[in-house]
Amino acid sequence: MHKKIQWLSIILALFTLTGCFFSGSEVKRWELAPEGATSFSLSRDGRFALLYSTQQGIVLWDLQQNKRLADFGSQDPYHNTVIASKISDNNRYAITATAQNFAVWDLAWGQSEGLWSISDGIIRDVDIASNGQHVLLALSNGKALYVDLGSGRRLEFLAHREKVNSVALSANGQFALSGGNDHFAYLWDTRNGQILYQFEHTTRISRVALQRNGKLALTADGGNDVFIWDLQSGEKLASLAVRLRQQNLSTARFSNDGKTVVTGTPSRRLELWDSASGDNLGRWEVAAKQDSRPPAAVVYDVAISPDGHVISGSSAGIAQAWTTD
Repeated sequence: MHKKIQWLSIILALFTLTGCFFSGSEVKRWELAPEGATSFSLSRDGRFALLYSTQQGIVLWDLQQNKRLADFGSQDPYHNTVIASKISDNNRYAITATAQNFAVWDLAWGQSEGLWSISDGIIRDVDIASNGQHVLLALSNGKALYVDLGSGRRLEFLAHREKVNSVALSANGQFALSGGNDHFAYLWDTRNGQILYQFEHTTRISRVALQRNGKLALTADGGNDVFIWDLQSGEKLASLAVRLRQQNLSTARFSNDGKTVVTGTPSRRLELWDSASGDNLGRWEVAAKQDSRPPAAVVYDVAISPDGHVISGSSAGIAQAWTTD
C-alpha cells in the first residue's frame, strides 16, 4: 500500500510539473496532400491554404468551402521542390520559393506574376507585402534581401554575420525583421536599411514573427528562449514559458490584436500563448504523415480563425482546426 501511494505521488508530481500535454480538441481536418507536403502556408484568417507536393505541384485551397481553387503546377521548368511559401496579409498574393528561385502568385486571378532567380545564396525563408510587389528573402550567405518587384530596387541587408534563417515583412513592406545563426535578430527599415532595434540571443535564431500592426515581434532561438518584444520601446515584453528542452520553432503567428501568439515545431507540437505574460494557453499535437514510423510531421504554418480556432498546416499535407475550450 505504501509503494502504491509513493507511485501515485510521483505521477501526480510529474503531471503538475509538465501539465496536460493536450488541451481543447480537434474540430475539423482537411487531408489535402496525403503524400505529404514540402511547404504549407495559411492565410492570416486560416481560410486559405497554399501547399506544394511533388505529386500535385502548387495548389490553392479554400478550407472554409473545402474547395480546390487553383492548380499552379510546378514553380519552374525543372520541377524543383518548393521549400518555403507565404500568403500576404490581405490574402491577395503569395510567394513560393525553391532553393534558387522564387515566384509570386496573384491568388485572386489564379495566375503567376513572374519567376525570379537568386545566384549568390540559397533561399531559406520568404515573406511578401500586401501589394504583391515587395518581397523579403532569408539567404544562406548571411544576407536578407529586400526586392521591390515593381521598380526593380534591391536592398541587401548585411548586418548578419552568418546565414539568415527567418524573415518577416510588415504588410506595407516598410519594415523587416530578420534572424540568423549569429544569435541576432534585427528590425530594420526597408527604405534605407537602417537598423531600428537589435535583439540578441545566446544561440542561433530559428524563427521571427511580426504582429500585423507593428507593435510586437517574436524571436526564437535553438534553445529554450522565445521572446516577445515591444516595438515601440524595443524592450522585452515577455518570455514564453517553454517546457521542453531544445524546442525549435518552425512557425509563429500573432493574433490580429496581438494578445496571443500561436507557435508550431518540427516535432508536431502546436501551442497557444499569452503575449503579455508568456503563459501557455493551450497545446496540441498535429496529425502525423501517413505511414510514417515513428509518427512525424513539421508544423509549417499556423493561424487563428475569426471564431477563435487555432489552424495548423503541416508536412503531412493536413490542415487541422483546434478549439481552445
